[in-house]
Amino acid sequence: MAFVKTIKTKAYYKRYQTKNRRRRQGKTDYYCRRRLIQQDKNKYDSKKYRFVVRRTNKKIICQVIFATLPGDKIFAQAQSTELPKYGVEKGLSNYAASYATGLLCARRLLAKVQMDSMYKGVEKADGADYDVNDNQGDRRPFKCFLDIGLLRSTTGAKIYGALK
Repeated sequence: MAFVKTIKTKAYYKRYQTKNRRRRQGKTDYYCRRRLIQQDKNKYDSKKYRFVVRRTNKKIICQVIFATLPGDKIFAQAQSTELPKYGVEKGLSNYAASYATGLLCARRLLAKVQMDSMYKGVEKADGADYDVNDNQGDRRPFKCFLDIGLLRSTTGAKIYGALK
């Protein structure tokens, strides 16, 4: 029997550090997450909001989340499975459902921060050009960053329908 050289020794395995659980499962990109939640040093204790869009085979999930030390907190959320209450019965995972779910999440968020009276949207759909910045009040608009997770960022993707 021939002698086989051991490439990875005991010292190698003693020093080996396993990756984070969600990294091993392929659910979280920590490089991207760190850049999305890291706040500037001069903005002490101010929240940095993320607009998280997740797509499954059957539904679209939109959430506005901010990070804290114990864990992330959900500020507002909407799912496309809630759309049948508003008249959309079929196609809960297509581009139109993604747009409607993003709109529903945005309206809930504006109601929570009491800005829904500032941004009423279009009352009559007549096809005329509508700009949100025309009737800007004294408060600044709510700002959050799009978090698409591990989804691909391609032209015309459903995640951008939620962002619209």
